Amino acid sequence: MSERNTPHKVVVIGGGYAGTLAANRLRMRDDVDITLVNPRPEFVERIRLHQFAAGTGDATIDYGTLLGEGVHLVVDSATRIDTAARRVRLESGRTLDYDYVVYAVGSTRAVPSSVPGAAEFGFDIAEFEYARRLRARLEELPLDAPVTVVGGGLTGVETAAELAEQGRTVTLVCGRALAPSFSASARRYIATWLSRHGVAVVEAAAVSEVRPDAVVVGGAVRPSALTVWTAGFGVPELAAASGLRTDALGRLLTDETLTSVDDDRVVAAGDAAAPSGRPLRMSGYAAGPLGARAADTVLSRIAGTEPAVIDLAFTGACVSLGRRAGIRQLARKDDTAVNVYIGGRIGAMIKEVTCRYVVEKRIRREAREPGSMGWPRGGPRPGQPASAARVVTSP
Repeated sequence: MSERNTPHKVVVIGGGYAGTLAANRLRMRDDVDITLVNPRPEFVERIRLHQFAAGTGDATIDYGTLLGEGVHLVVDSATRIDTAARRVRLESGRTLDYDYVVYAVGSTRAVPSSVPGAAEFGFDIAEFEYARRLRARLEELPLDAPVTVVGGGLTGVETAAELAEQGRTVTLVCGRALAPSFSASARRYIATWLSRHGVAVVEAAAVSEVRPDAVVVGGAVRPSALTVWTAGFGVPELAAASGLRTDALGRLLTDETLTSVDDDRVVAAGDAAAPSGRPLRMSGYAAGPLGARAADTVLSRIAGTEPAVIDLAFTGACVSLGRRAGIRQLARKDDTAVNVYIGGRIGAMIKEVTCRYVVEKRIRREAREPGSMGWPRGGPRPGQPASAARVVTSP
């Protein structure tokens, strides 16, 4: 316990993978008052939202089973970080004083305004409310009604596969290649699985218009009773609205310790962080380590020690293909895929174990044992050659 008479107040904005883990890890000191602000009363497993939308699984968990003792949950939305007064202003009109803020607002949907009808007629699964709306629409839709999924990334692949396994008629439109972050052999496996389950894959094509009953792709009108938009993510505008510098997408600009370049009392984690203007891949994989590192940075500043910089090595990614198949793609430490993957039922098992691991072995364990989480290290930062990889030891 420090000699300070009052506790250090830390407000964590965002209760996703990064924010929830950061809140739990901050309990390494017993003189820190931790408030977690989140717009929902339940934790959302975003990596399961495609299952929730398709009606094949749930995606929410009671925060009471995730948060460690002493973490105060405030169900509200932050509208501004007043860095001069050190207050977080909430949508309800309430304010929270802070000594430090962990900015973990995550990512959200990014439906382009340049595509007519995309925002009006398109559905997405980037957030729980949108996934719930999509689920309700699917329940109304005949099984043979044509469905278009826009976006050939992992979210698009998982959504298309989940719906196809139910017997729906699905077209997957890829702006570039199918699953471009995976190896060529893994992409062929995914393409074969989708073909066997009746998914029509359209590659290197852009959707130029979304209509209530159709999409326009490459000038051709294709019937579509339901269009799901999964192409890309955005981030909330809280940082910019608070006068803090951001990158072009709106992620908070930080140094390599995840500290805002404008205010050393604001530390970022997860999808909304842009360290040195070169953010890591938006993913649940990176969210946990970034949440832990953000908490460590705050604790170092409280202790008067120098915070450590980011040191995260990637090992690959997982994608599910319905409930009975999947792929574990292996990668180099710099997040580039190697030509090795594990597919089929074993791939599906690995994906499910990974989803459970994030909750059980990261978030819940951190609630029981603050400071217990580790992660793969020694990887170069994005944009750096492998020779520039940093080996950094935790304080």
